[in-house]
Order: sequence, then C-alpha cells, then structure tokens
Amino acid sequence: MKSTPLRRGLARITDQWGLALPPDRGWRGFIDTHLALAAAAALPVLWVLSTVFGPAMHAPAGWPAWASFVLAQPVLEELVFRGILQGELLQWTGGRQAGPVTQANLWTSLAFTVAHLLVQPPAWALAVAVPSLVFGHLRDRLRSIWPAVVLHGGYNLGFALVATWVRSSSG
Repeated sequence: MKSTPLRRGLARITDQWGLALPPDRGWRGFIDTHLALAAAAALPVLWVLSTVFGPAMHAPAGWPAWASFVLAQPVLEELVFRGILQGELLQWTGGRQAGPVTQANLWTSLAFTVAHLLVQPPAWALAVAVPSLVFGHLRDRLRSIWPAVVLHGGYNLGFALVATWVRSSSG
C-alpha cells in the first residue's frame, strides 16, 4: 500500500497513543512479569479494603453499571490518560525519568488522581494514585495501553466483587 499523509498520521497516533498491541510481542504482551505482579498485588489491597472500609464500599447495581465499571470505564480512562495524555507527555518530556517512573507517567497519574477527586471522596480518589502509576508503568514498558486496560478492568472487577460480597455478608 502506498504511504499517504493520512496513513502516516494514523500510524503516528496509533504508535504514540499506544493503541496497538505491544510491539514485537502481540498478545504475548499480556504475559508479562510486571503485569502478573501488579495483578497479584491487588489481592492484599482488596482484603485490606474489605476489612477496613467494609460496608462503605459501593458495588455496581445492575448489569449496565457492572459493564460500565469493568469494561467501559477502564477502556475510556486508559485511552484518555495513558493513551492520549501520557503518549503526548512522553513526546514532550522525551521519556525522561522521575525516579523509577517517567515524568509522563507521574504527570498523568497526578491528572488521573485529580480527576477522581472531582467525583469521589478524597480517600477513595487518592487510592487510585498507586494503581495509576502501575498502569502508566505498563504503558511505558509495553508501549501499549491494552495491558493497562486489562489490569484496570481486573482491578475494578475485583473491587466490585469484594464490595458486593461485603455488602451481602453484612446485611
């Protein structure tokens, strides 16, 4: 196929925003040690949340809320924050590090946390800061938003299941 300005522009956006599967790894990009460790780390966090916050945890009500929380929100949030914002910031900062993470990841995680502060109580909103850094790390490491989308959906699913279980066992 002939390269046109439109095709080159779409290829640049796809690469810069991490819309393709992890380059050179494809679906194997989902089999990553960092991704597995991040998924395993959610288990003790969910246990702490259930024991500390218990009935204060809110579970989705009805299948549309579940679909939104587990599927739509992770896709949209990762596209906007890790794809567009972090992708653009990676270009702007040249991928420079800020300690163990990129400056782009740090700024994106700050924006992600502030966005959650607008719609959630402060403690809940601040609780997304560390997962955001993890999602950003995966995006930087694998050059794709899709592993972060899967992990984000898994975190949301785990949270919703624990919240549902806690509420049903306390009522």
